[in-house]
Amino acid sequence: MSDWIKWLLLGLLSIVFGIFVLGAPAVASIAVTVVTGILLLVSGALQVVGGFTVEGTGNKALSLIMGAVMLFLGWSFLDHPLQGTVTLATVCLILFMAGGIARVILSFQMKGTQYFWATLISGIMSIVLAIIIWRFAATDPAVLLQLLGILLGIEMLFNGLGLVFMAFFIKDAPKGETNEAKEA
Repeated sequence: MSDWIKWLLLGLLSIVFGIFVLGAPAVASIAVTVVTGILLLVSGALQVVGGFTVEGTGNKALSLIMGAVMLFLGWSFLDHPLQGTVTLATVCLILFMAGGIARVILSFQMKGTQYFWATLISGIMSIVLAIIIWRFAATDPAVLLQLLGILLGIEMLFNGLGLVFMAFFIKDAPKGETNEAKEA
């Protein structure tokens, strides 16, 4: 099977899963929370084990405290997945707002360059998205339960489309360019 067909199939699979996730965003949100909980538990355990091997009292204490916090968060997400989902969605909302504000501020440092408008619009769109989500969440908190799933589904669709386009690019590229694309 040629490389471009593998990329095409992977892209189509991502699109199908994206559609599936968008069909059940609350279920996908809880799945994201459970996976996050598992990853936090594993990371926390490794951090605690690593804390016993580092040199210095301050480094050891910091490593053990960080490991304990990750273990607590992981256990909390797994023990209460609905609350964990709302917490993760709220963190996403805060990150959208903070990232948007940061890009708006950054755009004014780029004033007079070709990047000004793109950065400004990107920042404003993130802020508007955060406000829209916040407004919907204020009237219906269940929106936060679906937010992570919706974001995951959209990302899977965009990722799938990108892989499909890349597959056709690889198919149509001269053989010299295909090897360079493989190396990158």
